[in-house]
Amino acid sequence: MKSAAVLLGLMAVGWAGMAQDAAGAVAAAAEAVAEEPKYKDLAAFAESPGYTLFTANNIWMMLATALVFIMHLGFATVETGLTRSKNTVNILFKNTLIPCIGLLTYAFVGFNLMYPGGDFEGKWFGFAGFGVSVPDEVAGLTDVYNAGYTYWTDFLFQGMFAATAATIVSGAVAERVKLGTFLVFSTLFVSISYPITGMWKWGNGWLNKMETPFYDFAGSTLVHSVGGWGALAGVILLGSRIGKYKEGRVVPIPGHSMPLATIGVFLLWLGWFGFNGGSVLSANPALVSLTLVTTCLAAAAGAVGAMATSWMLLKKPDLSMTLNGILAGLVGITAGADQMNMTSSMLIGLIAGVVVVVSVLFFDKIGIDDPVGAISVHLVCGIWGTLAVGLFGNLAGTKQLVSQLIGIGAIGAFTFIFAFVVFLILKVVMGLRVSAEEEVGGLDVGEHGCHAYPDFQTGSEK
Repeated sequence: MKSAAVLLGLMAVGWAGMAQDAAGAVAAAAEAVAEEPKYKDLAAFAESPGYTLFTANNIWMMLATALVFIMHLGFATVETGLTRSKNTVNILFKNTLIPCIGLLTYAFVGFNLMYPGGDFEGKWFGFAGFGVSVPDEVAGLTDVYNAGYTYWTDFLFQGMFAATAATIVSGAVAERVKLGTFLVFSTLFVSISYPITGMWKWGNGWLNKMETPFYDFAGSTLVHSVGGWGALAGVILLGSRIGKYKEGRVVPIPGHSMPLATIGVFLLWLGWFGFNGGSVLSANPALVSLTLVTTCLAAAAGAVGAMATSWMLLKKPDLSMTLNGILAGLVGITAGADQMNMTSSMLIGLIAGVVVVVSVLFFDKIGIDDPVGAISVHLVCGIWGTLAVGLFGNLAGTKQLVSQLIGIGAIGAFTFIFAFVVFLILKVVMGLRVSAEEEVGGLDVGEHGCHAYPDFQTGSEK
């Protein structure tokens, strides 16, 4: 049984802004309220002074969870719009299965691998056992691991984050990866790789116990760069799409629906209200409001930065670059959204918008074929956003910047090696890439035996 007084102490700590870092808050709050009375059942808890505040926090966290969930539709439409119509069913199929696989594997193993509990504080690895459960209803409400919401809300919110990492990989390897191979990779990536590196910080592992702790508020590195490293490993082993590079020059392969891509970006922007706003881990009006403002300012500045850069470098304002600029700004601010002022937020987003355009052109030049720009948006801008905490945040300084570099390097090395090895093994065992005939004809027919747009004549897409 847990006390309602513990809940009040935890919520106070959560309102101080230590998002995703509840383990340290737990100890302080528990010590402060050790002598308070304990409630024996749900009825007694419902009559306690903290129940209303607890309920408000929990409602906000459930709403944030729903907003993060809608991001999967955003990823699906962005990836669909920026790829060719002959691969639409395949893209939608992958993005339908990813959240399903993510939730199931997170329930089975990922959640307890990422949040193993106090016995593993400061460690590199921990595991609290298979499955998710609490001993009784009161424990489900008042588990001291969280700052003001239920155990079940915690699981669902974190599970939505987990699936996002594999979705990022989906876009980068689109139009030539085998469906079965990708689904096996996604299962292993979400259930093992993502939770282990997530535990290093959010599960109170070694990155969170350094003298100057690594800081990543909502996942510029722990979610977005993790997905980006996985994507980079896959693209290197897959190779480029047929026809992408001819005689030393880059041949543009435009997506088939810019309206879908635009809808997807705005769905993702909407979802980021839950992604960053929910990472406050309470309904604290001041901190949630600040986080949403910094998030939106960075997104807007990212669009402007990408528009200006693409206009200068490509001689025309490019819509796909501008859309990716919005996402770049969102990814960039995610690591420090709770710490930045208005000016810093706009600067972080603006730089991210510039960086994403330069990065897309750079990867094209060196032969890294990423159809949707996922590596540039999530990996490169995720790194930038994580470094920005050490440059502009409340904790800015040399020590914090060094800690940020350590976190980026350690998480990047582990994730890239894990993804590369898994992809390599799957390439040998199952095959990684579809046949040339299937790629030219489209994965919709080759992998699924159907067309996304059967009433319209398909153009010759090579």
